[in-house]
Amino acid sequence: MTNEGTSTRDQILHMLKVKGSLSVSDMAVDLGITEMAVRRHLNTLERDNLIKSTLVRQAMGRPTNVYSLSQEADELFPRNYSHLTLDFLQDLKEMDGPGKVEMLFRRRENRLEETYRAHMQGDLRDRVAKLAELQNEKGYMVEWEADADGNTYRIREFNCPIAQVAREFNQACTCELSLFRRVLKADVEQTSCMAKGGDKCVFEIKKV
Repeated sequence: MTNEGTSTRDQILHMLKVKGSLSVSDMAVDLGITEMAVRRHLNTLERDNLIKSTLVRQAMGRPTNVYSLSQEADELFPRNYSHLTLDFLQDLKEMDGPGKVEMLFRRRENRLEETYRAHMQGDLRDRVAKLAELQNEKGYMVEWEADADGNTYRIREFNCPIAQVAREFNQACTCELSLFRRVLKADVEQTSCMAKGGDKCVFEIKKV
């Protein structure tokens, strides 16, 4: 897509966010382009599940489609979940002590283990591959590899969706390491950590 196309697409998304549901003619007037050009962008946005259309009856004339953002598109706009989470965790630590924060992270670990374990089958290689897939679905940008001996594996995470939380509360990293050990049923050591200044998180995995 051209830069012009991308900017028009972004303008349409921004317009729908600010103004709510709009018709093709409304958008064409606001953007200063033809209705045909607007429809071309809307077709792409609909294909990407970023907008939805609703048929609206009018007092006169035929019903017309109006367009609005989908839930998926709403996630494109800035969020500040990490700061909110940090505030809550800091408040909990001050009110009930660090033990309560530790308990929360352990509960999260147990919940994830229950979810992940249902997918874990086969030998260690299969489990490592599945763990990488599950972590990828959560946005960790994972790669994994096996050493030539077939007994040692390495998982690399190039993104940490909870990095800001992990930097303040290292329990997040400790629980992830514990989770990996539990679901892989293997010896797992973390050799690099983004929350501690590394450029990625690296886990060395060996058969027990």
